[in-house]
Amino acid sequence: MAVRTAVRAAVVPAVGAPLEITGIELPEPGPGQVRVRLTAAGVCHSDLSLSNGTMRVPLPAVLGHEGAGTVVAVGDGVTHVAPGDAVVLNWAPSCGSCHACSLGEVWLCADALSGAGAVHARRADDGTELYPGLNVAAFAEETVVRASCVLPAPEGVPLADAALLGCAVLTGYGAVHHSAKVRPGETVAVFGAGGVGLATLQAARIAGASKIVAVDVSPEKEELARAAGATDYLIASDTTAREIRGLTGKQGVDVAVECVGRAATIRAAWDSTRRGGRTSVVGIGGKDQQVTFNALEIFHWGRTLAGCVYGNCDPARDLPVLADHVRTGRLDLGALVTERIPLDGIPAAFDNMLTGKGARALVIF
Repeated sequence: MAVRTAVRAAVVPAVGAPLEITGIELPEPGPGQVRVRLTAAGVCHSDLSLSNGTMRVPLPAVLGHEGAGTVVAVGDGVTHVAPGDAVVLNWAPSCGSCHACSLGEVWLCADALSGAGAVHARRADDGTELYPGLNVAAFAEETVVRASCVLPAPEGVPLADAALLGCAVLTGYGAVHHSAKVRPGETVAVFGAGGVGLATLQAARIAGASKIVAVDVSPEKEELARAAGATDYLIASDTTAREIRGLTGKQGVDVAVECVGRAATIRAAWDSTRRGGRTSVVGIGGKDQQVTFNALEIFHWGRTLAGCVYGNCDPARDLPVLADHVRTGRLDLGALVTERIPLDGIPAAFDNMLTGKGARALVIF
């Protein structure tokens, strides 16, 4: 099979091992496959979770799942895109036939992360097979994916910025509009002001929330959070829930969205909501992060705690909606990005995520 060897990628060789920027070989697209030349890829906490073992995937792997680019070639049977088309990568393609898909819950598709049909690259130096992390292997100059992993990029949105639609923005927007179902006039608290958190803040503003409280460990993120729509900013502490109740007439917010994935912040988000309030957990935590509640408080508070996968979104349905928000100026994709980096800058971007520095780093190819 014909291959191209002059493609560079970020590879994680083993759990906890440093990323390696190395050459890989890609196969030509077979039936039902598409080859994409990446324009940009966002560096997400989920990529960090794959590299440190919080999320389990076969290794070694090419990481990256939030990206956009241009179609280079297509295999037999691909009709919805053609060479030269701008596309957004969809890292969780739904099969359309499993039980979840039959219920319309495509974000819970049984096959989305099974790896079935995934296209494998190889290391150029020794031929080692490389798994595509989260299906699309976006941390590479080019990638070959299943046709279901690409969606036409929306018109009127710069292609580099459109990469953010593939994960951060869909997740944040969906957490507000699909999971928590924020209504105009409600109050919202967002825990974590990274890329997804900033997207969530913007989504809460679009939804018409009357008060939007951003919570983060970093004082430096206050300006970013307020620009995204936060009316109040709190530095995370043991008293965060009490402070949020103080900002809301001692009632608590109607909705809290947790974008960190830690037991302490999930508990604080729950505690910060009013009686009958709603908490959506977007952050991905490890198995060691145990959250505890007692039976009496569950009854007394009448709160709802819900997991939120990929913003409970259907990308085919929601991308056009998000694009309209971008074109009208309601949604500012560029405001989520605090650093534009080359491929070689991904390891440093991982370090920044570990220390809570900045928001979204965007790899520009």
